[in-house]
Amino acid sequence: QAQLVESGGGSVQAGDSLRVSCTASGGTFSTYAMGWFRAVSGEEREFVASVSRSGNTVYYADSVNGRFTNSREDAKNTVTLQMDRLKREDTDVYYCTADREDHENPRRSYMFQYWGRGTQVTVTS
Repeated sequence: QAQLVESGGGSVQAGDSLRVSCTASGGTFSTYAMGWFRAVSGEEREFVASVSRSGNTVYYADSVNGRFTNSREDAKNTVTLQMDRLKREDTDVYYCTADREDHENPRRSYMFQYWGRGTQVTVTS
């Protein structure tokens, strides 16, 4: 099974950029569809972005589309979420996820089996 570890969170000002990454171990990375969700503790996790196993299909939440870029690098077992023009409302804990299936329009948390522990992103004005 996949073990996921996020890195790269931090505190930035509104309008700045930040990159968070997720490194996976266990299993063959290219066989996992990868996703990002975000949530404040105790609340339902909100879909942010996903990338298919092939890397050819990427989905974004409407709230981040055009500002965030999700990409995978199978040689490094890594998926990266590049976040530009950050807003205060992007403040959250960002979770990396993985699943062995490519779901059609995978925007629900139950579609992903494996989860990292999350990394905090804080955007101040």
